[in-house]
Amino acid sequence: MAHRMRRTVVIEDPDPMPYETVMHEAALRISVAGRSAMRAQLRRILEMSEAEHVTVRAVPFALDDFAGAGCTMVYLGGAVSRLDTVVRDAPHGTAFVDSEAQLEHFRKLFNRVRAESLSPERSRDLIYQLSEDL
Repeated sequence: MAHRMRRTVVIEDPDPMPYETVMHEAALRISVAGRSAMRAQLRRILEMSEAEHVTVRAVPFALDDFAGAGCTMVYLGGAVSRLDTVVRDAPHGTAFVDSEAQLEHFRKLFNRVRAESLSPERSRDLIYQLSEDL
């Protein structure tokens, strides 16, 4: 229930917030509940990526020289950058980062990952191909 409520507020709200995600191809290939569930999840990502306020980018395995960003990171940002927060999953639990020095590091990291990822159109092509391969 909480997941559906969160998705409604972030993505499906009548006045939604901009939402941008960059996913590595490995995350798109992880099998959690079988082929049909994976296909449905990939197609749902494709469907949501068509929304005007949603940007989906992928980092394919084939991308050369992509290193240093191998951690899960959620960057929550807004109009007042000093209120931004980064959420990271780590072996010892979830960590929230909000100091300006650390935020600057993660802003740069996210911007680098975004710049090196596929365009939204090419990302959709990759996700579509992955769903067809199942």
